[in-house]
Amino acid sequence: MVTKNQIKLITSLQQKKFRETHQLFLAEGAKVIQELLQSDYDLAHLYQTTPLFTEIPTEKCSLVSESELQKMSALTVANNCLAIFKIPKPKPILEKGLILALDDIRDPGNLGTILRLCDWFGVQQLLCSQQTVDLYNPKVVQATMGSISRVNVTYLDLDAYLSTTKQTLFGTFMDGENLYKTSLKKEGILIMGNEANGISAAIEQHIKTRLTIPRFGQLQQTESLNVATATAIFLSEFRR
Repeated sequence: MVTKNQIKLITSLQQKKFRETHQLFLAEGAKVIQELLQSDYDLAHLYQTTPLFTEIPTEKCSLVSESELQKMSALTVANNCLAIFKIPKPKPILEKGLILALDDIRDPGNLGTILRLCDWFGVQQLLCSQQTVDLYNPKVVQATMGSISRVNVTYLDLDAYLSTTKQTLFGTFMDGENLYKTSLKKEGILIMGNEANGISAAIEQHIKTRLTIPRFGQLQQTESLNVATATAIFLSEFRR
């Protein structure tokens, strides 16, 4: 039996200020939860309608009804399990290899998809500006499908960091050099900009290499690509 106070706490974690206060976040669905259980993330409590995860100690696991789970869920239709994990302390920035940086990405689905892309293409470090959507937003966690546990994500003053780094900076712009005709390095920082406004002026001033994905359509009328789609193309080309 889940109490009203437990439900209140869990639903409050849909808001960033309460995630920061309690240092907890929620994850839903067997796939995401399984990935997190196999990682360094520390489980606070698991709620499930059927005993899917039998290895969890009884003091950290509760069987609940479908209606109780729905009350706790951030989804329109709840899955059959929901877990609360502790937010870990930030890890040092991994300054080797190809690094991806996000300048003010606001859509949770985009951030979650970009995390999956980092995982797929072996990008171990993701840098996020302070204005970028919160990593532990339930929609972000859901969209990562577990990749959140395999990529080091750091929120920081991106402008200040880029002004001091010795890494080669690659920026993505509509008027940049043709991605397919540019010599790319195995190391450096690739910067993706805001969904509506692109890379900010403050960040742009640090970038020496401006890149673009050329349009091949005959009419040339497509305004832009979705940032997650563009990220996939850029990472694929860097790895090629």
